[in-house]
Formats: sequence, structure tokens, C-alpha cells
Amino acid sequence: MDLEKILKLVRAGDLDVEDAKRQITRDMGSPGTADLGFAQLDLEREKRTGFPEVVFAEGKSAEQLTAIFRRLTESIDRVLATRVTPDKAAAVCAAVDGVSYHEAARALTWFKRPILKMHDGYIAVVCAGTSDLPVAEEAALTAECFGSHVERVYDVGVAGIHRLFRRLDLIRDANAIVVVAGMEGALASVVGGLVAKPIVAVPTSIGYGANLAGIAPLLSMLNACSPGIAVVNIDNGFGAGYYAGLINKNLAKRA
Repeated sequence: MDLEKILKLVRAGDLDVEDAKRQITRDMGSPGTADLGFAQLDLEREKRTGFPEVVFAEGKSAEQLTAIFRRLTESIDRVLATRVTPDKAAAVCAAVDGVSYHEAARALTWFKRPILKMHDGYIAVVCAGTSDLPVAEEAALTAECFGSHVERVYDVGVAGIHRLFRRLDLIRDANAIVVVAGMEGALASVVGGLVAKPIVAVPTSIGYGANLAGIAPLLSMLNACSPGIAVVNIDNGFGAGYYAGLINKNLAKRA
């Protein structure tokens, strides 16, 4: 709640002076921070970094997520929460108007106004297999929340590499490319040898035993022979979508 609302409530007799003081201390005692007790919300992150604080939902209760969404919707124009289970999503959607659940991405979003494509060009999210889709969709949704248009190129892994070649023109025309792959993670190296655009590679934990829960593709991507590849952590679709969104945003500024 902002200062003007608090003062109006006091003037109308709907808020006690002592309660108002506590509210002001809690919400405005630290510049740009809202203290919920269990969380310190960064309300000014977009001014510093270009994107509001994103909520990582793992380990948080439905009640905590609901409180976070309620507070953030008072201060910023969009809210993104990642790694949200369906039961927690249902609770938040029921409690806060305008919240949407994106099941494939395992994410919640809220927008003050309809989401718009704010930047020219697009990001290609290239995914090796259907099993990698949750991570790919997390990347795609994050980039879209950043204001970028996203082209999805899915199920084009190296086991059927002809599928990738059919989509190369679309991939090559992107301003940035996110490549998501599990198993041995070879797709990032292949794409890197075929395009002249920055690539963000995301290893996933999908694969048989020697995949080592994503360590095998992580090491493959870090050791890629193809240049121009940055690598994020295992299953970190959010980090990849954010990074690609920054690239696209800064290219749009120069246009």
C-alpha cells in the first residue's frame, strides 16, 4: 500500500494512526523494499536491471506466494513466478485477480495491462526433445514477459537432425537463440556451427543414468567446439530466457 492510500484511510477514519505508522514502517522503512516478514520484496529492481523481481516458487507455500503476488501487483506492472506446482497455482489464481497459470512452463504470470511485444526482432527457443519442453517453455515465457516475440522450434534433436535443417532459416533470423537439450547435449554445438547469432545453451536433467541428472549435457555444452555459446545452469530455462531477452532488448535500443 502506498503512502497516499494510507493517509486517505487515516483521514476517513478507516485506519488507526498507530496502525498507519506500522504500515509505513513496514512498507517504506527500507527504500524500494516491502517487508512481508518471510520475504523482502525488491520493488525497484526494474529500475536497476530492466526487469522486475521474479519469484522462485519452490519451497514457498501457497499462502506465501499469494501474499507475494498481492504485494507485487500493487507496485509493479508484471509478475512472474517460476517452478509453481498446479495446487499452489490454483490457490494463487483463486485469491488474486488476473493471475494466469502456464502449465507447460510451470509458471504464474500477472500483467497490469495485456502483454505486448515491446522489442523488434525475435528470440528462437530451440528444443531437442519433447521431454525438455518444461525447461524450453520456461525460457520462452520468460522472454515473452521481457517483451520479446518468441519463435518455438521444438523436437529437433540430433537423433533426427534433418528436422533441424528444415527450420534453419527461422533460427538464423533470430536476434538470440536459446538451445535446450538433455541426454548428451549435442544440439547446442550443432546449432553453434550453423548460425551467426548468440546462443544460450540450457542443459536439462532429462536422460538415462550416465546423463547424471544433467551434468553430462552441462559438461558437453561447456566444452562445445562451436564458439558463441553461453551456458546456464541445469534446467535453468528462466536464466536463459532472461539472458536472451536482455540481448534482444539492447539490440532494439540501438535500432
